[in-house]
Amino acid sequence: MSTLTHESMTNHHVPGIWGQLSETVHLWRRRHQARRELTHWTERDLHDVGLTWSDIVREAEKPFWRA
Repeated sequence: MSTLTHESMTNHHVPGIWGQLSETVHLWRRRHQARRELTHWTERDLHDVGLTWSDIVREAEKPFWRA
C-alpha cells in the first residue's frame, strides 16, 4: 500500500487553474495597455528606440492575446 498522500503529491509551485487564469488575464491587460500607450508616442520617442509608425500600427492592431 502506498504511503503517499494526495497532499504530498501536489506540486505547490504551480498555481491552480484560477491562478493561471488570473495571470493570463493580467498579461492580456498589460499587453492591451502597452499597445495603446505606443500609439501616443512622439516621432522622437520612435526614433530613440528605432521604431517607425508602421511598426506601431502593426503592433497596436494585434489582438491582446497574441504576443
